[in-house]
Amino acid sequence: MKNFIGLALLLSAHVAIAQTEDLPRYLTDHERSILNDYVVPVAKGIETPPPFENLRTMAEWEEIQALTITWRSYPSILKQIVKASQAETKVIIFSENPSDTESYLLGPNAGGPLENLDNIEIVDAESNSIWIRDYGANTVYGNRVDTLMLVDWIYNRPRPDDDMIPEALAEHLELDLYSTTSPPYDIVNTGGNFMSNGQGQAFASELILEENEAGSPFSIEPKTEEEIDEILGDFMGLNTYIKMTALPYDIINHIDMHMKLLDEETLLVGWYPEGIADGPQINANIDYVINNFNSYFDTPFDVVRIPMPNSASGLWPDDNPAGYYRTYTNGVFVNNTFIYPSYREEYDTTAARIYSELLPGYNLVPIDCDDSGANIISAAGAIHCITHSVGVNDPLLIVHQPLDDTEDDVNPYNVVAEIDHRSGIESARLFWRLEGSDEYAEVNMEYQSESDWSAAIPAQEVGSVVEYYVEATANNGKTQDRPIVAPEGYWSFEVLGEVVGIDQISALKLSPVYPNPAQNLVSIPVQSDRNVEVDILLYDIAGRFVDQLYSGMVSGDNRISYFVDHLEPGAYVIVVESEFGKRSEKLTITR
Repeated sequence: MKNFIGLALLLSAHVAIAQTEDLPRYLTDHERSILNDYVVPVAKGIETPPPFENLRTMAEWEEIQALTITWRSYPSILKQIVKASQAETKVIIFSENPSDTESYLLGPNAGGPLENLDNIEIVDAESNSIWIRDYGANTVYGNRVDTLMLVDWIYNRPRPDDDMIPEALAEHLELDLYSTTSPPYDIVNTGGNFMSNGQGQAFASELILEENEAGSPFSIEPKTEEEIDEILGDFMGLNTYIKMTALPYDIINHIDMHMKLLDEETLLVGWYPEGIADGPQINANIDYVINNFNSYFDTPFDVVRIPMPNSASGLWPDDNPAGYYRTYTNGVFVNNTFIYPSYREEYDTTAARIYSELLPGYNLVPIDCDDSGANIISAAGAIHCITHSVGVNDPLLIVHQPLDDTEDDVNPYNVVAEIDHRSGIESARLFWRLEGSDEYAEVNMEYQSESDWSAAIPAQEVGSVVEYYVEATANNGKTQDRPIVAPEGYWSFEVLGEVVGIDQISALKLSPVYPNPAQNLVSIPVQSDRNVEVDILLYDIAGRFVDQLYSGMVSGDNRISYFVDHLEPGAYVIVVESEFGKRSEKLTITR
C-alpha cells in the first residue's frame, strides 16, 4: 500500500514542482513541506558498482567532450555560457522546448545571436530546475584511463525530473550509467558538494553525512561515514574523502560556493575580512585539511585566497538582512576556457588578476551573476552550479607536480610526470624557456617505470624565471599537453638567491661561442677584468653532464678551444662557473 501512496505523492509533487518557475538552489518552503513524504524516483541505470579495476573519477580541469546545461531560468546567463563554450567542446542542452531554446540562442538578446548552432545539441527532456551540477552525472573511468561511464547519486531535492536527467544524458551519449539508488548502495548526494582531484581524493562538507544518517527524509537506508566512503570507493574509485564542517551562513552547504580545486594540489579558497560571515569557519576548515591531509603528491596543499564580495550596500551573508553568498570560486573549466562569476568592478579586477596568475594561457570569461535582470546569485548559485562536464572517451592523462621556486643554480631541474593512455605511451617531451623568450627548447622525456617519464631543465642563473610544459603522444597517435592550454599556458618557477651586482657582472663575461652551429672546433670567449678561477662545463639540452672543457684561471680576453667532432649532433649548453655565479650559452652541433 505504501508504494501506491508514495507514487501518488510523487505525482502530486511533480505537478506542483513543474508549475514552479525559477526554483532556487536551496529547498523552497513547499519542498520542505513534502520532503518527508517524497519518494525517490524509480531506479535508473545500473545499481551495482562498475565491474572495473582502478576506477578513477575525472578532475574538472581534464579534457572534456561535452558541457551540459538545463535550459530553464536565467537564459541570458546560459546563452553566454554556450557562446563561451561552443568553440571548446560540444554543448548539450536539456530543454522542455527545444525550438524556443534554439530561437533564443539565435535571437538578438543577451549579447546578440550566435553565429550558428555548430557543436550544440538540444535534447528534449523534462526538468524542474537549472542546477545541473547538483543532479547531473559524474565522469568515471575504468582502469584509470579506459572505459568511460557515468555515475549518479540520489539527488538531495524532491525534484524528480531533475533526478532523471543523468539517464537522458547517458542515453544521448550511449554511455553506461551507474547509480547509487538501491540498497545497499543508496546514497544521497549533490554535485555542488563534491570536488575530485582526479586521483582518488575528493572534498565535501559534512552535508554528505547528515543527509545519509538515520532520520534522513529520503527513502534510503541510513549509512555511517565508513559505509559512505566504501560505496563511493566502489562506484567512483575514491580512497580519500575529506569532509569539512558545514558553514553557518551558507544555506546549502555546498563546497563549490567557497572553494575550487585548480589542480591536484592547489585549493582556491574564499576569503572574508576578519570575523565576517563564514570566514572563521572556512579558515578553521582549511587548517583542518592542511593539518590532516596531503595532496596527491604527499605534500601540503597550496592554498590561494580569493575575496568573497559583499553587496553594493555593504551587506554580508551574516548581516540582517543578509547579503547574497557572492563567490568567485564557482567557476567551470571548459577545456582551454575558464568561466567564472563576476559581480562588480571593485572586486572583479582582483578576481581577474588572481585567475590570470593561477591559470596562465586560459581564456578567462567572467559572466555577471549579480545583474538586476539575471540575479542568479540570489538563488544561491552561479556558473559552476548550472553546468556539468562529460570527459572524453579517450583520455591521455598527464599528472605532474609543478616545480617550486629554488635556490639551486647549479644542478639541473628534474621534471617527472605520470603519463597514461589505454593504448600506451609512444613518446613524451618537455618544453622549457626563460621568461621573455618566444621559443621553447624541446627535450625528449625518458621512460622510468610504471607511468613515470622524466627529463631535466638545465640549471639557470639566479633571477631566472623558467616556464615549461609537458607533451605526450599515445600509441594510437593522440597527443595531449599539460597544462591543457600549452604552449600559451605553462608552469613556472624562479631561481632565487642573491642577485649578482654590477661589479660582479663585469668581473666575468661569457660571449656567444663560435662557430654556432659547429661541426669540429669551437671557441669559447670568456672575458674577465681580474684573475678568476673558472670551470667550463658542457651539458646536453636535457641537463645531463657531458664533459669538462676547462678548469683554471682566466684573466682578460680568453678564447677556450674545444673539439666537438666526437659528440652526437644536437643542442648543448656551455656553462662557466665561478665565484661570481654562472654564465651559459647554447651550442648546436651538426654533421
